[in-house]
Amino acid sequence: MSELIDPHAALRCAASTIRRTDRLVTQFYDTMLAPSGLSSPQFGLLTMLATIAPITIQRLAEHLGMDRTTLTRNLSLLAREQLVRVEEGPEDRRERLVLLTEAGKEALERAWPLWQAAQARIEETLGSARFEALLNELAAVRAAIN
Repeated sequence: MSELIDPHAALRCAASTIRRTDRLVTQFYDTMLAPSGLSSPQFGLLTMLATIAPITIQRLAEHLGMDRTTLTRNLSLLAREQLVRVEEGPEDRRERLVLLTEAGKEALERAWPLWQAAQARIEETLGSARFEALLNELAAVRAAIN
């Protein structure tokens, strides 16, 4: 191996560590949410829509920190399952508004207690002080990069 590459430094890579953790956390929440029929990304998207819909695809992508193409693909799957509706904007027909359907609200209600159980397990495992510190540190990482 080249003298320029320090494998020990590479093991401390923030991107790799965060992605590895993200995969494990996503798998955990997916397993907990499985009986509802929703994945953790779908649950997060529906939860966001329950809070701020109707909203344009562009603004939703900004809120979620996603690129528009990925969000559009995810919304297409949810629209196919009739959990969301995407329609033309009232003033600009090129604008697309996303709305949560009644079926989407019902799916979210089915998933909510499962999500609460997953969330409680994470918070109990870490303890409230460590959990709050984790949220603060992750927010600091996002702020440093933006």
